[in-house]
Amino acid sequence: MTTPKNKIKLVRIYDHEQPDGYRILVDRLWPRGMSKAKAALDEWDKQIGPSNELRKWFNHDDNKYEEFKQKYEVELDNNPSLADFITTVKNQLIKQDVLFLYGAKNKEHNQAVVLKDYLSKKIN
Repeated sequence: MTTPKNKIKLVRIYDHEQPDGYRILVDRLWPRGMSKAKAALDEWDKQIGPSNELRKWFNHDDNKYEEFKQKYEVELDNNPSLADFITTVKNQLIKQDVLFLYGAKNKEHNQAVVLKDYLSKKIN
C-alpha cells in the first residue's frame, strides 16, 4: 500500500479558520457551546478519546502532559475501537486530509496531539 499524500491535521473546533477535510471530533465530551450544525462533523469518535478517569486526572495540566501521553497511549493500545478508527483514517487519507477536531484551549498539550503522533506511527 502506498503512503497517502494527504495528512492528519489538528484543528481546534472553535477556530474560525477551518481547513477542508474529513472532520472527526476526537473528544469524549461534546464541546461546550458548539452546535452540531456549526461543528459540521463527518464523525464523532467518542471511544477513541481518553477515558473519563484519565481526562479528569490530566485536567489540562501541562506538568502532567508527559505522563498523560504515556497513559493515553496505553489506553489506545488496549482500545477495541482502535482498529476501526485506523481503517477509517487510512481510507479517508487516500481521498482527503483528515481533521482531528478537539475542544482544548492548549494546542500543544492535548489528546488530539497524542492521538495524531500515535496514529502516525501505526499508519506509516
